[in-house]
Amino acid sequence: MSKQASAVRSSSGRLTLGDVLRMLVQDGIIDKTHAEQLYNDRKQDTSNLHPLVVIGEQRWKNLLPPKKPLTIEALTDWLAARAGLDYYHIDPLKLDFGSVSQIISKAYADRLKIMPVKIDGREATIATAEPFQIDWVPDLERVLGMQIKLVLANPLEINRYLPEIYNLANSINLANSAKAGQIVGVQNFEQLVELGKSKNLDANEQHVVNIVDWLFKYAFEQRASDIHLEPRRNIGLVRFRIDGVLHQVYQLPATIMNAITSRIKLLGRMDMVEKRRPQDGRIKTVTVEGAEIELRLSTMPTAFGEKLVMRIFTPDILVKNFIELGFTQSQAAQWNEWTKNPNGIILVTGPTGSGKTTTLYSTLKQLATPEVNVCTVEEPIEMIEPAFNQMQVQQNIGLTFADGIRTLLRQDPDIIMIGEIRDVETAEMAIQAALTGHLVLSTLHTNDSPSTITRLLDLGVPSYLINSTMIGIMAQRLVRTLCPHCKTAGEVDQAAWDELVGPWKLPKPKQIQLAEGCLECRMTGYRGRSGIYEMLTISPALKKLITQDADLAKIKALAYREGMLPLLINGAEKIAAGLTTMEELLKVAPPPLD
Repeated sequence: MSKQASAVRSSSGRLTLGDVLRMLVQDGIIDKTHAEQLYNDRKQDTSNLHPLVVIGEQRWKNLLPPKKPLTIEALTDWLAARAGLDYYHIDPLKLDFGSVSQIISKAYADRLKIMPVKIDGREATIATAEPFQIDWVPDLERVLGMQIKLVLANPLEINRYLPEIYNLANSINLANSAKAGQIVGVQNFEQLVELGKSKNLDANEQHVVNIVDWLFKYAFEQRASDIHLEPRRNIGLVRFRIDGVLHQVYQLPATIMNAITSRIKLLGRMDMVEKRRPQDGRIKTVTVEGAEIELRLSTMPTAFGEKLVMRIFTPDILVKNFIELGFTQSQAAQWNEWTKNPNGIILVTGPTGSGKTTTLYSTLKQLATPEVNVCTVEEPIEMIEPAFNQMQVQQNIGLTFADGIRTLLRQDPDIIMIGEIRDVETAEMAIQAALTGHLVLSTLHTNDSPSTITRLLDLGVPSYLINSTMIGIMAQRLVRTLCPHCKTAGEVDQAAWDELVGPWKLPKPKQIQLAEGCLECRMTGYRGRSGIYEMLTISPALKKLITQDADLAKIKALAYREGMLPLLINGAEKIAAGLTTMEELLKVAPPPLD
């Protein structure tokens, strides 16, 4: 610890605004005049705010290069170095609530404004916002019989997460020690041996309700697109998918996991007793900020119990324009030209999770004017949208996609959206709808746009019907975009670039952006996702190649000659624009000439 830090500790213990301003001036980080003015303005302040919070609110810039803003995070990082401590960012999804809450009592932690964050063998890591008030450390080490590693954390994070870790840990402990309820059925094969020991918690138990509320809250905060609850033999895993990548965030006792699953099934109006068959449901909820969120639920029986996945949908995506989704100006113009047709079929293709539904919903939202009747048939309905007339396929009562389209055709529609074309009957009904004067949008699972044509032919759709109805086919993928807070400039390897762009000969950019990693992006280097697209317009020349024995290679070659850019090249343009990386693109985009 530095002499200056020792002097502060001995003179004041708990940090004052004067202490921190003095150190910042000494280090040449802020202007002395500004420091004195802030100190005088806050002399009579009784709000008891931490000095770092007060200074962070001023939005000053560091006088030292590169003159970055003095945010609370930046100030905390500086103070940690000043005090000779490690800086620690509190990530609630990486905290083991059960273990850390047992180290010290909530009252003790509140009084000293400290927060246990990690237990590793005989070492306890404790976060504080008061690096010079450490008289309690030797006493606590003696009582616990553990070594304490002190780290400095953002005071706002400590104030926020300190009560939450104790409240959640308390809910888990109370739920775990709840009385065993009546056992209803056998949940899985593994439990046959354990029946005598099983505990079933009430899904309405307040502690279980608290845990479910916490789960939703943090999933929304972390921008998760999916929540996975996965049962294992003795524990349950909670995982969030963020920007397309799964992160394990918590482990729970198996009994609590079962209770949480039951609680969510109850909210989704699903059959709580039935655990042997897959089920679907949905929940509508509201975030802390008041934003409406919809969750689509899906259960699956596994060897250790029911696995539950919740897909999170935010209505915000429906109001995004095509440029925000990742379209270039020319692609947006081409898509708008396709969708202005009064009749015909437009297909969007790609694997699960490639953003097809978002593209279609955003399109329908723009097309659904008061003068137009937009009808959809889906399995299941992804998002409820008041501007559409939405019907759900229900196989158990014989309502298939084809039956749904027949019904929609009697409902005087202008635009029809079909969730997915899976068989020849659905494909033929879609074509019938297009032939009778309707614009039809649907999805298909293929690798790229040209192979969609051969896929339809393989399903048994006659080539002359494809020629007479198909307007265009768009393949898409989602790539993670670089975090704007930490991306750094890098050199382009000419050989790697030439290999990437192949015969398209895109000019090598002067520099590209690389993934670095910071707190804003959870150290991944990426934040958010953007679409890459491959758009195939069915031209008169192309129609001549669409025969019952069509040659896919010839279709691709002609499409490229007519100006279709493959997914990989659209992705390369995004690399050149500094939006993503080669590594990310190569993970998701198929080779153009396979």
